[in-house]
Amino acid sequence: MLILSFIWGQEPEQFDVLESARQRAEKHQEKMVTGYVTTSTLIQIASTLLDKPGGYLSNDVMPPSVMMDNIPSWEFGVLVQVRDFTKALRNDISRAQTQSQENPDLAKAEPQFNVNSNSWLFPAAEREYRKGIEDLERYLHGLSNQNDPNTQFFARADNLRDWLKIVAIRLGSLSQRLSASVGQERINTNLAGDIAAEGSTREADQITVKTPWLEIDNVFYEARGTCWALIHLLRAIEIDFQPVLQKKNAVRSLQQIIRELEATQRRVWSPYVLNGSDFGIFANYSLVMSSYVSRANAAIIDLRDLLAQG
Repeated sequence: MLILSFIWGQEPEQFDVLESARQRAEKHQEKMVTGYVTTSTLIQIASTLLDKPGGYLSNDVMPPSVMMDNIPSWEFGVLVQVRDFTKALRNDISRAQTQSQENPDLAKAEPQFNVNSNSWLFPAAEREYRKGIEDLERYLHGLSNQNDPNTQFFARADNLRDWLKIVAIRLGSLSQRLSASVGQERINTNLAGDIAAEGSTREADQITVKTPWLEIDNVFYEARGTCWALIHLLRAIEIDFQPVLQKKNAVRSLQQIIRELEATQRRVWSPYVLNGSDFGIFANYSLVMSSYVSRANAAIIDLRDLLAQG
């Protein structure tokens, strides 16, 4: 059981998004059109959740996986990115305008991925996610079919900005949760910038924020899973959105974001997520991770501003 825990507890290796897309195109005799690499990458990311050693662990009810929490947290981080990008595909990237008809395959795929990640039965999460992957594969097949004008992937700057906005929100939240590993006294800025703003519940002027001790490693591995998925999606976007990025002179900006995220995937040598104090003698893995995530988030915000320029 200990051996299984060790094997199943290993995070999947990164893959080459372009080579993976080429192999898929050759296997299915499909043409690599605009959007093919990104959609293929999304499918590969989702498939990794289900097909890695041990399979999908988040909803297991038997040992040893029921006693493991690092990889399930990693899985959730990846799953959130799969959900977000599938939603972006359905609502924005595959549609020319707000009132355009949505793609039926993407309309089926998105709710499949939104099934509770801990659902063991009725429905089983793996079964629903597998259906979502099959829907994405049908969309990809239609995308590569030049005789199917109803299946589209619009690599536009506004579509990319909309998705990056969601990414920035996710990374911002993760950064705050990671940095709260040591506890912080924060000024309440929830209503800052609007003198007439009101909240539904009165809050204190200062807020104490601290991640519970038992959740520190969960947040850490969720961040690693999130960044692992984003690395692949951004590499694919660099290929499919290349004309847009070159026009905006934003290729280097995107590459720097990827580099910051790659730093989050460095090997963890300690068997535990160390949680030393700010300037103590012991390392604090969460603060280091928060630093990388924050820098990537700041670069994403700058990239969105760059894409908004004419």
